[in-house]
Amino acid sequence: MDRPRRIVLGILAHVDAGKTTLAEAMLYQTGRIRKLGRVDHGDAFLDTDGMEKERGITIFAKQALLEHGDLAMTLLDTPGHADFSAEMERTLGVLDYAILVVSAPDGVRGQEQTLWRLLERYKLPVFVFVNKMDAPQAGRQALLEQLGKRLGKGFVDCSAGADPARLEETALLSEAALEEFLEQGRVSDGRMRDLIARRRLFPVYFGSALRLDGVQDLLEGLGRYTREPDRGLDFGARVFKISHDKDGGRLTWIKVTGGDLAVKAMLTGAARDANEKVDQIRLYSGARFSLVNHAQAGMVCALTGLDTTHPGEGLGAQGDGVKPLSESVLTYTVLPGEANIHQVLAALRLLADEDPLLRVRWVERLGQVRLQLMGKVQLEVVREELKERFGLEVDFGPGSILYKETIAAPVEGVGHFEPLRHYAEVHLLMEPSEPGSGLAFASAVSLDDLPGNWQRLILGHLREKEHLGVLTGSPITDMRITLVAARGHEKHTEGGDFRQATYRAVRQGLMHARNVLLEPWYSFRLELPQEQLGRAMSDIQRMSGSFDAPDSEGDYAVVTGSAPVSQMRDYALDVTAYTHGQGQLTCLVDGYRPCHDADAVIAARNYDPEADLENTPDSVFCAHGAGYPVKWSRVPDFMHLPGGKYL
Repeated sequence: MDRPRRIVLGILAHVDAGKTTLAEAMLYQTGRIRKLGRVDHGDAFLDTDGMEKERGITIFAKQALLEHGDLAMTLLDTPGHADFSAEMERTLGVLDYAILVVSAPDGVRGQEQTLWRLLERYKLPVFVFVNKMDAPQAGRQALLEQLGKRLGKGFVDCSAGADPARLEETALLSEAALEEFLEQGRVSDGRMRDLIARRRLFPVYFGSALRLDGVQDLLEGLGRYTREPDRGLDFGARVFKISHDKDGGRLTWIKVTGGDLAVKAMLTGAARDANEKVDQIRLYSGARFSLVNHAQAGMVCALTGLDTTHPGEGLGAQGDGVKPLSESVLTYTVLPGEANIHQVLAALRLLADEDPLLRVRWVERLGQVRLQLMGKVQLEVVREELKERFGLEVDFGPGSILYKETIAAPVEGVGHFEPLRHYAEVHLLMEPSEPGSGLAFASAVSLDDLPGNWQRLILGHLREKEHLGVLTGSPITDMRITLVAARGHEKHTEGGDFRQATYRAVRQGLMHARNVLLEPWYSFRLELPQEQLGRAMSDIQRMSGSFDAPDSEGDYAVVTGSAPVSQMRDYALDVTAYTHGQGQLTCLVDGYRPCHDADAVIAARNYDPEADLENTPDSVFCAHGAGYPVKWSRVPDFMHLPGGKYL
């Protein structure tokens, strides 16, 4: 017997569109569960976490296994709340197909457009399920027109009673489809599958997941119009999630993209420093799992025994995934109360291992732990996880914006570290790069001038640390840092000497540089009644934002533009208040730009880079058998290697 076609299918929607309810209905219709659970009753098959049951939202991506005919599906239910969009986006990298759930009463709004841009970015074929059609005034034709107007072409009604293969609008999606249509009076299923896979056709199904209406039509469509993607013969896999089981065991969640993975196999990868052995392969469906000895291409599984994997990493022949658009832009100070701060720090680092956008920073000089994350709901989830999983009750200080810093022109930084019987000097050329590019590191030093092992050591020290700017002590970004000169001593250079010299070189260069403070910006879409448009435009200008010419959609105005996160992060509450719940603001972090009120922020932070001894710009030289400090501004007078033109 031939093995079934295998696809990985994700369900996406904004909060309350009925995403988990649809997953529940699909599991019930295919016989995987005997009783329908409900999100609002806290007994949905895929909402297995206590916080999910309490809040009625999906927080962590979950999977279920189901079959329909010869189609075996791994169904991934993703979070819908904006604070957990990173979890959802990491899941997109392992999907073969996606279902976008649209709430009929709400229609196609800004949140669906945000999801659609992500689906476009990951080039995913999409089926659309319009849910809650049992609600009053849910018009099928009007919703189809909304999909076309707001998301683009190719949306075709495929519900029961409709025959998309006989529709002229389907035939017009490609020349080959039109030729089939003119010759045979219909478009073949194979051609339909091709149009869907190429994102030319997006089948639309209407129904009510809670009432099981239209769910069978969707399953029939998935069985009829999907095909298993080509899989490579060599083993490859993509990591999309890290979690821990109830016993504390670390789980690495992967999709096998090619070949076959066996228990006890050694995992390799292009970017891996160490190979690790797979202890177990677990196939999860809901909260339960079974152990298998092999995982084949197209399977999603959890592996034990791996300690250094991270989301987005490619294993074997598979390359790394694309960098997620989601970005943490808020920072909070942890207030430990009666809890031991070091236990809190260890627990938060474990949570950060699971979520790369949860960044944890220990500020030694203040004895503080600081968190970077997406928003208030995620903060509350972190608080509850610390309590439930680790027995730690903490509070948090008021949230603030995560600023970043860059430079406006090239500069050379020099670091020298020479206490008695130690020696290292490092010269770094620091150049501004494209906005959003992050940090890039390279060496321009000949192996004749500096051995390769020392060069690799210096580049490793550049990568290992979050380097802070000198304006506000915020992380630096958007620079290319190149090693241009360095020197060690055959007898006196020890392991940590190049680390000290490298860190000091970065800071010394920044002290000389033309520094620029950056702040995060939102791109936004605001939908509100026409009579409130003037108020909205005035507010956006007051927030130092900008916007395009407003559009009209019936009684509503639509405004798109951008604004600083610091000014707009609480504006959704204002919109709800002055529109009496009729307005909707959708925001997406759109990178960093020069800060609109840099002088005020710098003054408020009152950061003294010379007093930050953990990130000192000064150097240490040696004379008469003893080391002595040299202020950053005088380092060029004492350095041992010649400087370049940017010193």
